[in-house]
Amino acid sequence: MYKYVIKRLLFTIPVLFGAVFLVFTIMNLTPGDPGRLILGITAKQSDIDALNHQLGVDQPFFVQFFNYLKNMVTKFDFGTSYRTGLPVFDEILARFPATFWLALWSMIVSSIVGIALGIVSAVKQYSVLDNILTTLAMLLSAIPGFWLGLMLMLIFALQLGLLPSNGIADWTGYILPVVTLSLNGAATQMRLTRSTMLETIRQDYIRTAKSKGAPEKVVIWKHALKNALLPVVTAMGMNFGASLGGAVIIETVFGVPGLGMLIVNSIRQKDTPTVMAATLFLAILFCLVMLVVDILYAYIDPRIKAKYQN
Repeated sequence: MYKYVIKRLLFTIPVLFGAVFLVFTIMNLTPGDPGRLILGITAKQSDIDALNHQLGVDQPFFVQFFNYLKNMVTKFDFGTSYRTGLPVFDEILARFPATFWLALWSMIVSSIVGIALGIVSAVKQYSVLDNILTTLAMLLSAIPGFWLGLMLMLIFALQLGLLPSNGIADWTGYILPVVTLSLNGAATQMRLTRSTMLETIRQDYIRTAKSKGAPEKVVIWKHALKNALLPVVTAMGMNFGASLGGAVIIETVFGVPGLGMLIVNSIRQKDTPTVMAATLFLAILFCLVMLVVDILYAYIDPRIKAKYQN
């Protein structure tokens, strides 16, 4: 197993390099310069040129990219923010907990609800309940997240006054963002669980277990579900990884000071060091999440564990 983990960790190096190069290229092609951002629009052009030269942004593209990689690898220096003048990871680490808890709780809620409803829908195939759940899943998948968030805010925050409309002063501030972010994921998990369960319960070993008199609950929960979980676990990991960087819309709607909002604001102001560091941070997290998902495969399916040990 450890050989597989080491191999996967080595594979992440070119992935991270590609992500860094792509983001650095895009930021370099966008208009504007750090000198004017830092000194303001009233600064003299000579002062702006001098600051740009000091920062090294007036050098050729590949020279800038090489210097950035050298500082990152040899000194673990990701630069300072053009907006605040502070090390970029200070602001990233300050904002990451909000995004992490938002993504984690949304994954937990969507997985519990989606898997449970998917199992019920598969077991009750073609029933009225199955039709209702399938229609509900399609409806939730089609509703834009920002619209759903605004509607929940209008009902539960503004009209009923039960929950805060923005910010995360305490745990209640997470309720509306988590519900908004998890409903779409729950719909996806439900449809995926339903399809994999329907495929699994038609297998010969399931019919054999039923013919031997095994209770239906044992057949569903012990035999069928375990073998149907592989694609569901993959979807859970991908949803969690995507939520870490893709929850910016929900963060904007509910005023959550998370990492996604930081990246968007930094892109608008061309704060390249912050964008680069935050993107690399999220890329590393996503690679680690998918590695954990692959390791979980071994504990779900013994055949995969035997393959890892070879």
